[in-house]
Amino acid sequence: MTTASAWVRQWSHLIPPSGRVLDLACGSGRHMQWLGQQGLSCLGVDRDKLALQTAAAFGDVLEADLENQPWPLFGQQFEGIVVTNYLWRPLWQDLLASLRPAGVLIYETFAVGNETVGKPSNPDFLLRKGELLDLCQGLQTVAYENGFCERPDRFVQRIVAVKPDVNDIAMPKRYLLER
Repeated sequence: MTTASAWVRQWSHLIPPSGRVLDLACGSGRHMQWLGQQGLSCLGVDRDKLALQTAAAFGDVLEADLENQPWPLFGQQFEGIVVTNYLWRPLWQDLLASLRPAGVLIYETFAVGNETVGKPSNPDFLLRKGELLDLCQGLQTVAYENGFCERPDRFVQRIVAVKPDVNDIAMPKRYLLER
């Protein structure tokens, strides 16, 4: 198993303490392991039964084919949602509905340009320029990146965004950048 994404490690402290986190398309659970070490409880969802056997060591797991079945988490909400290296646009509204007010979305996946350096190369699985910002309208963006990364070479977009809580007038301090 590889280590958690640097993006997830950098921003996971924003998830409310002892919160419940959804790791969507979790694979073998590398992010579940990291998040669990931070005191968070995790639900990992993936369609790969073998990978979920490993992920189960780090939290609850749910086998689901997200691209061919209805959203399996209807009515459930999470203090954090983590998605890396996965994009299925038809799930976007369900995903955002599953984020609790004041919850944190940490999302990182491939972007247009990646087809020049490797896979995925299918435009269905590559974010268009600024697409994550557009998809997260209505959330408070804490951090956003769009560009090229090395080792391995890839084009990515990343966002950390917080769902507004109508009961909070000001953004909680845990979301503010330190100076």
